Amino acid sequence: MSNTFPFSAIVGQDEMKLAILVAAVDPSVGGVLIFGDRGTGKSTAVRALAALLPKMRTVVGCRYGCDPDKPFCGTSKAALCDAAKAGRSALVPVPVVDLPLGATEDRVVGALDIEKALTQGTKSFEPGLLARANRGFLYIDEVNLLEDHLVDLLIDVAASGENVVEREGLSVRHPARFVLVGSGNPEEGELRPQLLDRFGLAVDVKTPTELPNRVEVIKRRDAFERDPAAFISLWKKDEDKTRRRIVSARDRLPAVQVSDTPLERIAQLCMTLGTDGLRGELTVMRAARALAALDGAAEVSDVQIRRIAKPALRHRLRRDPLDDTDATVRVDRVLSELFAA
Repeated sequence: MSNTFPFSAIVGQDEMKLAILVAAVDPSVGGVLIFGDRGTGKSTAVRALAALLPKMRTVVGCRYGCDPDKPFCGTSKAALCDAAKAGRSALVPVPVVDLPLGATEDRVVGALDIEKALTQGTKSFEPGLLARANRGFLYIDEVNLLEDHLVDLLIDVAASGENVVEREGLSVRHPARFVLVGSGNPEEGELRPQLLDRFGLAVDVKTPTELPNRVEVIKRRDAFERDPAAFISLWKKDEDKTRRRIVSARDRLPAVQVSDTPLERIAQLCMTLGTDGLRGELTVMRAARALAALDGAAEVSDVQIRRIAKPALRHRLRRDPLDDTDATVRVDRVLSELFAA
């Protein structure tokens, strides 16, 4: 990742960076959607994530990146990973896989290995992008322009954590558990509600309006483009510190307590906002717990709930024809009412 702009060097965009860190600590939060103006660091932040994440241990030779502690390429012990039988494992970078807008369905889900079929006369499965993204991150730039059939496919896989391929005489089932990260410009079209609901957190990024911040963005970007190695070296300590913070938070996460009081706060917040279902409450709870782990706190408090409520709930609000107030403003207003001193 020698040519990746450091995550720690991104100027401002605090909510975006917070959402990415929360998803890195607890993937069950459900991924991150980043919407905003062009040139505001959306893609830069996601690509910087790959260089920032601690390495993961995987089974050597497994095409699906199996965890050595759970070496199953399917849904049962009958599907024990063949490569795991050798007992070899290695530390590898967490995959951050790009899903291009023009990708075919075969490239995404996998397909018959034509070369082996022609040269050896055997049917063999060639894994796709979903296999590569297992236990990592799947990134879709301009996610609101993604074709409908791929949206439907992603919704199914994101819900089940598995990719099932039935075609050309092949029947393959493999794990596809990934954190979905999408970015886009709202001016180019809206996201389908079914896919929007699959993102745990949604953040809005805007062009900096403060003169010092704009100047600092230009200076850092210019310094990076002139000498990437020197710039990355300059920010290495900050990157290492953030990486250690993620590792510590992951270790601390199972012990973080969520008592009835914050749960009642979260439920009241969602009820007042009129969110559908209980996915909003679950997302706020999980994200607040991950944030507490990042903060080094032993339990979730109002502090974490207030910080994470907007990215967790703004995209879940129903449109009110009698109230055209921005979703972020609506969440802010209810937070002020419920958490008034």
